[in-house]
Amino acid sequence: MLPSSLVDSLNPWIVGVGLNTILLSIVWFVPKKLLTPSGVFHAWLLGILIWGTIGWQGYIVVMFYFLIGSSATRVGMAQKEAEGIAEKRSGARGPENVWGSALTGALCALGVGIINWGLFPVPTPHTPHSTPHTLLLLGYVASFSTKLSDTCASEVGKAYGKRTFLITTLQPVSRGTEGAVSLEGTLAGVVASVVQALIGWGVGLIDLMGVLWCVLAAFIATSLESVIGATLQSRFSWLTNEVVNILNTLIGAIVAILFAWLWASFITIPSSQL
Repeated sequence: MLPSSLVDSLNPWIVGVGLNTILLSIVWFVPKKLLTPSGVFHAWLLGILIWGTIGWQGYIVVMFYFLIGSSATRVGMAQKEAEGIAEKRSGARGPENVWGSALTGALCALGVGIINWGLFPVPTPHTPHSTPHTLLLLGYVASFSTKLSDTCASEVGKAYGKRTFLITTLQPVSRGTEGAVSLEGTLAGVVASVVQALIGWGVGLIDLMGVLWCVLAAFIATSLESVIGATLQSRFSWLTNEVVNILNTLIGAIVAILFAWLWASFITIPSSQL
């Protein structure tokens, strides 16, 4: 008979395997393919990792991103395909898309798991808001807020952007140009980051200040991603869309964590030192 502590630690992983198998079996058979066959397998692995480390709260965050992001990709699909600016495979996500969007979040989740399992000692924080556990959860939510902001900004901009400009020069360019921004896309991206962050707050992963950090970080990261697209992406063959997505989410997570850490440090400074 297995020790009760081992059973308790295995339970989330068992639930994760069962739940992801059921849900992704449904995804496999839906008429409009959201994932490629290999994408289904990698999403299955990701879902198990998230459920096993963060639980249902983290799973809801990543599921919300996946469903809304997939829907945004299909906005104006016929028009975008006609103009040659649509996502490949009509938006069906492969392994490169899964990890391009979620690698940063997965690493944050793994860090949370390592802390929960007590594998490494963690330093004493300034405040409860700056514990490694809390900051990694913030980074997790911020990574998906950033990616959903980027996805919605790009897809809405390509579908409905009336005027698009290159972010580095503000010169008018055609929709779908790397590094192009539009008012419609930018607003959609901000709204998406707010909603995604509120989902993270609603399930208890972050506080209301965390929502603010996620939104600010998402705006900064997506803006920097547009700069990368406009200046570097065409110069380096290894700088694919998936690599840029990883950089984008990584920047978003780091910026949100940095904001939260600086804020926590500031509020703990004695008034006599200010």
